[in-house]
Amino acid sequence: MRAYVDGLKLLARRELSEQQVRQRLARKGHDQNAIDDAVARLRQERAIDDARVADAIARTETSTKRHGKLRVRMQIERAGISRTIARRTVDEVFESVDDDAQIEASLARRLRGRDSIADDREFQRLYRYLVGQGYESERVLSTLNRHKGRKGH
Repeated sequence: MRAYVDGLKLLARRELSEQQVRQRLARKGHDQNAIDDAVARLRQERAIDDARVADAIARTETSTKRHGKLRVRMQIERAGISRTIARRTVDEVFESVDDDAQIEASLARRLRGRDSIADDREFQRLYRYLVGQGYESERVLSTLNRHKGRKGH
């Protein structure tokens, strides 16, 4: 019962995946049986819902942090959510996201008002940055190549 109450308190602060709740309850010193019972009850009451947590992570990562598909999926999996749920959630969320527009917006922030890429070193640096943000390398290359030849402001 104590593990259940502690689990509720954790979930009252923020959405957590089942794995995150299990880890935090273990850190609080609850034994495995108490954790299993608490998690089962929390799941039954829908206080724990990995699909809901995955959706919340995906929406934050795309709208606030403007990360690409690969980075968003990695963040969801890092929360201990299955690859299947992560992949399905990312596909659903990215149906309404314009990847190319997001890459352009991230690039514009890095170029700070310029419209063109100065040289090959900057091109490579921007490529590493954008791929690190989770954008697909082909889209990144295509976007960067459009900016490479431009004569900017």
